[in-house]
Amino acid sequence: MRGARLLLCAMLLAGAGVAPAAEPAHTLLNVSYDATRELYEQINTKFVAYWKARTGQTVSIEMSHNGSSAQARAVVAGLPADVVTLGVASDIDALHDQAGLLPASWQSRLPNDSTPYTSTIVFLVRRGNPKHIVDWNDLVRPGVSVVTTNPKTSAAARWIFLAAYAYAQRHHPGDQAQIKAFLKSLYGHVAVLSTGARGSTLAFTQQHIGDALLSWENEAFLAIKEAGPGSFQIVVPSISMLAQPPVAVVDRNARQHGTEQLAEAYLRFLYTPEAQEIIAENFYRPIDPVVAARHAAQFPRLTLVNISAFGGWREAQKKFFDDGGLFDQLY
Repeated sequence: MRGARLLLCAMLLAGAGVAPAAEPAHTLLNVSYDATRELYEQINTKFVAYWKARTGQTVSIEMSHNGSSAQARAVVAGLPADVVTLGVASDIDALHDQAGLLPASWQSRLPNDSTPYTSTIVFLVRRGNPKHIVDWNDLVRPGVSVVTTNPKTSAAARWIFLAAYAYAQRHHPGDQAQIKAFLKSLYGHVAVLSTGARGSTLAFTQQHIGDALLSWENEAFLAIKEAGPGSFQIVVPSISMLAQPPVAVVDRNARQHGTEQLAEAYLRFLYTPEAQEIIAENFYRPIDPVVAARHAAQFPRLTLVNISAFGGWREAQKKFFDDGGLFDQLY
């Protein structure tokens, strides 16, 4: 059974660039979204040492990365995730709704609605901001091209869409025609619509496409860190979303693999001060108040809209992103 699981895992992970390794004493598969590669590389190293010191067991954490919704569909189709660390709650809801892999109450099992860190959406522009992009309305000016991701495959894209909607709603309260016209114009300026956040970042930073990248905040900071000071700069819009990427144990898989205890301990480790420090160093917003205070200066303040303003993720997913939803109507 265990050998069959690893074979299936190797086949399903091939598209995500994950190479199978010899089976250690305890193996955990974390299926995550595109922009968390560097974060979990560091988290996993710390957790392996923590677990070894606590239990004497040697563990190995395998990773799979892609667009959040693409990952959810892969898990539903059989990718044997022990845990998922995805970009929006609706993608984890799908594991319950479509395959019964975890309970409907999964979000109540860990602190802060199973969200160990938050983020938001910002703009990344080129050095000197040559197109003078300051807020959402500047993205629809003539001659401005935008790089972003596809809401059908990417969590970042859905947070981006809702942030743009919130901006339009603020400036055209109650006027659905104007709100839709703004969103249609925004997506009419898109030069690249990638399947995941990292693909969008590479298109903007390495292929030199577009004037503005609509991005996870952490991804924008990372792009500047990798390119060096002066290559790009972050523009903080007047309004954005409080992005809450959740985590969950995939109960059915963990039960079959005998990793339930390990999987839960791994996710709870994300809430420890040690992990929260790594989270902040990777430009995610920590939820630990002490760690957050220590890093407050690096995160700009802005108006953040909670998903509850859209009725929660189940309602927002259905209205905006399911087949026939508003995104399909506009794009």
